[in-house]
Amino acid sequence: MLVAPLAGLSLLLTISVGPLPNADTGASEISFRQKTAAIQPLIRSATQCIAQRVAADPRYGGNNNLNDLIVDSVPSCVDALRAMIDAHDRYFGGGSGEMFFSGPYLDILPTAVSRWISKLKE
Repeated sequence: MLVAPLAGLSLLLTISVGPLPNADTGASEISFRQKTAAIQPLIRSATQCIAQRVAADPRYGGNNNLNDLIVDSVPSCVDALRAMIDAHDRYFGGGSGEMFFSGPYLDILPTAVSRWISKLKE
């Protein structure tokens, strides 16, 4: 149920923004913790963009599937997602950003969006 929409989302993002050439930025000289800290604001920005689009969608709150609303929000957030993927590539190596996006990021995205929207309502 969750796999098909998220796989389509990953494919849509890859097709819409295309690959980025790998550039050596010296990022390997900093620690894993520093690399992770450097990309956190971009992860937060991408997640916030998606959460805002989902919360603003008139279909949100009904019987609609959250995953469908997330998939529908991606085109509006492609710049934030691309920035996150590009930064991941710079810090962790070429191609790692797409693997991060299509793996761990999409795995936690529905929960992160739900939590962000819940905090917004408080």
